[in-house]
Amino acid sequence: MKKSISLKVFGGYVLIILALSGLILTFSFSRIRSHYEEILAQELEYLGRALSVDVSSFLQEGRTAEMDAYLKKVGKDIHARVTVIDPEGVVLADSSSDPTKMENHRYRPEVAEALEGKIGRSLRFSYTVEADMLYVGLPLERDGRIEGVLRLSLFLRTINVLLHGLTKTIGLAVAIIAVGALLLALLFSLHVVGPIRKLTGAARRVAGGDLGTKVAIRHNDEFRELGAAFNSMTGRIQKLFSDVSEQKEELARILSSLQEGLLVTDREGRIVKANERLATLFGETGLEGKFVWEAIRKPKLLELLTSGLGEGESRSEEMLVDGKRLLCTAARLGKQGGVVMTCHDLTAIRNAEVMKRDLAVNVSHELRTPIAAILGAIESLPEDDSIADKAALDILKRHAERLRLLVEDLLTLSRLEDQGFRLETRAFDVAPLAQSVLHLFAPRLKEKNIEAEVVVPPGLPALKADPYRIEQMLINLVDNALKYTDGGRIEILLRNEGREFVIAVKDTGIGIPAEHLPRIFERFYVVDKSRSRKLGGTGLGLSIVKHIAQLHGGSISVESEESRGSTFTVRLPFGAA
Repeated sequence: MKKSISLKVFGGYVLIILALSGLILTFSFSRIRSHYEEILAQELEYLGRALSVDVSSFLQEGRTAEMDAYLKKVGKDIHARVTVIDPEGVVLADSSSDPTKMENHRYRPEVAEALEGKIGRSLRFSYTVEADMLYVGLPLERDGRIEGVLRLSLFLRTINVLLHGLTKTIGLAVAIIAVGALLLALLFSLHVVGPIRKLTGAARRVAGGDLGTKVAIRHNDEFRELGAAFNSMTGRIQKLFSDVSEQKEELARILSSLQEGLLVTDREGRIVKANERLATLFGETGLEGKFVWEAIRKPKLLELLTSGLGEGESRSEEMLVDGKRLLCTAARLGKQGGVVMTCHDLTAIRNAEVMKRDLAVNVSHELRTPIAAILGAIESLPEDDSIADKAALDILKRHAERLRLLVEDLLTLSRLEDQGFRLETRAFDVAPLAQSVLHLFAPRLKEKNIEAEVVVPPGLPALKADPYRIEQMLINLVDNALKYTDGGRIEILLRNEGREFVIAVKDTGIGIPAEHLPRIFERFYVVDKSRSRKLGGTGLGLSIVKHIAQLHGGSISVESEESRGSTFTVRLPFGAA
């Protein structure tokens, strides 16, 4: 059961007031009683001193019986009990009882003190009269010697009657004060709790969505500062909500305008965000709120989404989904544990690439026959002076040969790019293959006065790859080096670095300007177009080399400096197949 703060505050004040009232009653009653007893004891002492003269006279004259009668008369007049005791504790006279029947009083506290020359006092139960009494004992001295004790006593019921009335008066006063204090405590608790209730109500309205809520606190204290802080906070919250709403709408517009499909999941694999493009790609609607395995029943996509990605890692994969060629990338969302995936539709691009490749293949096939016919016709012409313009014939022959090489390179590149192309791999020694390539270019090397060498470290292991494609790659690299090297040296460097087999072709040619290096492996890209035309280059050799390296799971890079030569480095895994 919920208890209000006002009840708690008021309850605390009630406990404090009741505790203080009880303490006041107890303390005041105790103090009044002790004070009243002290006053009565002093009055008895004064009476005793007044009676001590007559009592001493009776004792000196030995008139014990007369003294007893005198005390019985005086006791009625003063409403107190008076007793005379000799030094041995024998009761000589008493105003209320027969002294001869009373026991020895030598060791009564007030008598013992009086016999020592002091004023003795005692508060105890009297077995003689069977009641609580207050006793005061006075020593009776003569000539420096104590000749007896005069004891006066008073019934405590007399004190109790007086104190009872006084206690009622004090209790009534305390009750009135307590009731007033309780009323003030109730008003104070309501006064304190009032601003808190206002703030609570305002907070509930804010929680309910009313962000424009303001609270007015009229108290000029900390509650007013709290109210001002609350109003400032609600104003900031309202602005933040407005900003968040605008950002959310802007984000929604951005996501809806994306050409890529976007999907975001939480750590449990539940979809928290999916844009319209993704729904279009997969032919699904209402993806948000579902688990990925429930909404997207595509095995490759699920494998990509559920792959064990670490924080900050990403994974991309091109896949065929429902006839569409998609490039999907998944990445882990930091410490939240969710995954974000984007899917780009490459269908049109891949179809265009296929059409372009098919066009190149078809055109190349169609050109092979007329080119072969042209070259055959040129070769059939007689080598005599019957040809009027031999220079024109040489130009025709050179360009027909260049066109044949271009067609062959296009067909080679198209085959390498074909999705169904497969390498024919086996383990073989690369060094003899490299030597045979240099032997193939021996006439040109001799013609340009270029030294060539294959550098092989001892114990070089065999490479598992397609030997025909490796030879084709070396031929293209050495041919490229020959074209741009006039004198100097060409080296084929073979080595292994860890789990990679490295093939490098190094020359001392003219080098490649730095601005051309990023594009050197693009098809038809030529650095020196005049030299390429002169030497019959097609601009496809390095592109073919790059495709061969990638088909083997490797890579190619180039380092070059103008006038100091170039080094093309191919890195292949040993188990390329």
